[in-house]
Amino acid sequence: MRAHRIDRPADLDVVRESYDRVADNYAHMVATTGVGDIRRHPWLKASIDVFADTVGDLGPVLDVGCGPGMVTAYLAERGLDVSGVDLSPRMIENARRLHPQCRFSVSSATDLHLEEASLGGVLGWWSLFTLPRDVLPQVLALFARALKPGGHFITGTHVGDEDVARTEAYGGVPVRWTTHKWRPEQLVDLIEQAGLHPVAELRFPAAEHTGPSVVVMAERPA
Repeated sequence: MRAHRIDRPADLDVVRESYDRVADNYAHMVATTGVGDIRRHPWLKASIDVFADTVGDLGPVLDVGCGPGMVTAYLAERGLDVSGVDLSPRMIENARRLHPQCRFSVSSATDLHLEEASLGGVLGWWSLFTLPRDVLPQVLALFARALKPGGHFITGTHVGDEDVARTEAYGGVPVRWTTHKWRPEQLVDLIEQAGLHPVAELRFPAAEHTGPSVVVMAERPA
């Protein structure tokens, strides 16, 4: 059970509807261009591989904001007991179609019912940046509580100081969500405040089609 209620983002329904609209385009872009496919990005794949090696024997793993399920399926291929959840029903429909061997369900990160010390690992893989700045710490605290001692959390997100209002995405599809960017040191501080111990940080400079980003992995202390 949750230790406390997490505030519901005011734009939750709008964000869900936006991701429903882009879900088919996004799944197609993953298949045709490699966007979001860690197999085509060696440093991102290495981060997920280390995470998998670390949590493989610790129990269930939850991929929060799994989208069409690429990372969930990759971890399942690695032998992990993993399931994925996503705010968007259409993303989950694509995930189930593309990866029928995996388990997926519809849920917001702010509405998860997680037992204390029930998970070996949690991912927030480029899926938490739409959470308002006052809500993300609450979600991180939930993840920390749900991890077993020695369990790990990994997240990747966009780096910056600003909040960016998105009006189109993934092939020009109209959307309405806010990308909340974080400085790496701010994100690490939030993770520490949630009760986790950061163990690794990998920063990426801006690339041709993306801005700077960061991956952080943290452990629930024993």
